[in-house]
Amino acid sequence: MSVNVFRHKGVRRFVVRLRVPLFVVALALLLPFAQRQWALAGFVVSMAGQLIQLWCFATLEKNETLASRGPYTMVRNPMYLGRYFLILGFVMLSGSWWAVAGYTVLYWLYMSARVGREEAHLRPIFGAAYDDYCARVRRFVPGLPLPGRPVLVWNWPLLKQNHGWRNLAGTLILWAAAAAWLFVPR
Repeated sequence: MSVNVFRHKGVRRFVVRLRVPLFVVALALLLPFAQRQWALAGFVVSMAGQLIQLWCFATLEKNETLASRGPYTMVRNPMYLGRYFLILGFVMLSGSWWAVAGYTVLYWLYMSARVGREEAHLRPIFGAAYDDYCARVRRFVPGLPLPGRPVLVWNWPLLKQNHGWRNLAGTLILWAAAAAWLFVPR
């Protein structure tokens, strides 16, 4: 699969509009193959990803200020990193390392294309400050925090504004469905 698939506007629009139903369908297709012994590990990985996303939601002022505090002091794209782990936890339920490897490659292709578009969008908004930020903070793999930037930041109104609660609720509902499938006798 070419990374160009993720650059196609029609495909992107389709996936964005239907991301929740698509994920529910994918989970429904996965559950018959889910293995109980992977439930706890998958849940922990998924919740770690959710926590990263919530931290991002609680620090991000979209297109208003350059995101360079909180998790953004260590990596330029922490929300995508958090989403990777959030979904990875569900994929782990399969107990298949092939599924994990396939998901990782697919997500990498998606994330690379998405981040390229995002960087092209942000560069004209923030100019030289963004170029300096990009030069000092890694794109995908976290590094040491930027000196002088606050790391432990949590803004409750921003979390609400960025719909962090809805994201958390959706994740917990999907995990409750997976747990019911795996552990409630039928």
